[in-house]
Amino acid sequence: MNHVKSAMLLAALTALLLFLGQMIAGQSGLMIALVMAVVMNFGSFWFSDKIVLSMYGAREITERDTPELFNLVRQLAMRANLPMPRVYVIDEEAPNAFATGRSPAKGAVAVSAGLMRMLTREELAGVLAHELSHIQNRDTLIMTVAGTLAGALSYLSQMAMWGAMFRSGDDREGPNPIAALVGILIAPLAAAIIQMAISRSREYIADANGAEISGAPLGLASALKKIEAYSQRIPMHHGSPATAHLFIVNPFKGGLAGLFRTHPATEERIARLEQMARSGEFRA
Repeated sequence: MNHVKSAMLLAALTALLLFLGQMIAGQSGLMIALVMAVVMNFGSFWFSDKIVLSMYGAREITERDTPELFNLVRQLAMRANLPMPRVYVIDEEAPNAFATGRSPAKGAVAVSAGLMRMLTREELAGVLAHELSHIQNRDTLIMTVAGTLAGALSYLSQMAMWGAMFRSGDDREGPNPIAALVGILIAPLAAAIIQMAISRSREYIADANGAEISGAPLGLASALKKIEAYSQRIPMHHGSPATAHLFIVNPFKGGLAGLFRTHPATEERIARLEQMARSGEFRA
């Protein structure tokens, strides 16, 4: 049911892209947006992992490079009955992590250098298990495609804004400028709301499943507390707010990323994990 809902939300993002294209340039804009939507959906399916990993300058590591991290991922993947994912490190001090890949066989996990320095082994295991849960539940494709489409909407909105500013007063061929302005303002807001709807419920599920995989819900709870605290002070220098929902904690706190939370409140996530630990609702 969750995947049906997510597919419907992705369809809504595509429809928004087409709507904004029409608002910018009428029928020709609609056709351009249609081509863009087809290309981006196709490209996102096949290349979304490469796109997002490249966006954050992630470098793939082997067991020889970082044996402790690599072996921990391997142990957790075995517990989750998953193929060994590719492992990446992002050269950022901002502590965070995300997973990507269109299927469990193509899964990848990326963690920042700051995250590895900051967390204990139990905390890091909790974060990695959370990300492996996203791969296990096949969330990664949907979330990455959503980020790609939201990024396209943001780009089109900026084009429309500049086009409206330099539009000549006697130009009667294009769309209604008021309608275009409404599209420029509404499309990014709607995209943010759709991303939020896709991500929020999945984070609770990934927290619970991740706690079961690692066998240590308090490790993940402690990690979330640290990541949330440090993300307020250490900004993420690479990437885009359009991909905020991919991360375990939103690394972009300003603008629409802050106004429309792509994640549930970290305090609520921690409270649920602590309740799991008290009730023993996980595999030890």
